[in-house]
Amino acid sequence: MADIYYIIISTMEVQKTNSYSTLKYWFPPIIWAGLIFTFSSLPTVQTTKFYMGDFLIKKTAHIIEYGILAILVFRALVNSNVDKKKSFFFAIIIASIYGITDEFHQSFTPGRGPAVRDVAIDMIGATIGVNLWKRKS
Repeated sequence: MADIYYIIISTMEVQKTNSYSTLKYWFPPIIWAGLIFTFSSLPTVQTTKFYMGDFLIKKTAHIIEYGILAILVFRALVNSNVDKKKSFFFAIIIASIYGITDEFHQSFTPGRGPAVRDVAIDMIGATIGVNLWKRKS
């Protein structure tokens, strides 16, 4: 009877640890995706002129925000026991798919619209971010 009790308690400890570990690594990318969604929900005023400085700032923001998202997803995948090589590709794919859904979401936001160019920039950001993180670790 004591052996069964020990097995049950041990299993509960492992589940508690796994739940905490899962939450610890998956919570940040979920929060980051929520921040991206929130900022994408803010309406912008369309200008009639093309301002290169504004364009560069916005596209650099895309690269950084999707680079960070991909890094956070990569960390979560690796810490969920997914092979690093698979995690690398899945992180880029997940961040890119989120970029596509974000562009669709922007089609409903006043002053914004979907752009294939932005999805490509998001993919570039995700790829750069995961490559930089992979080299670091």
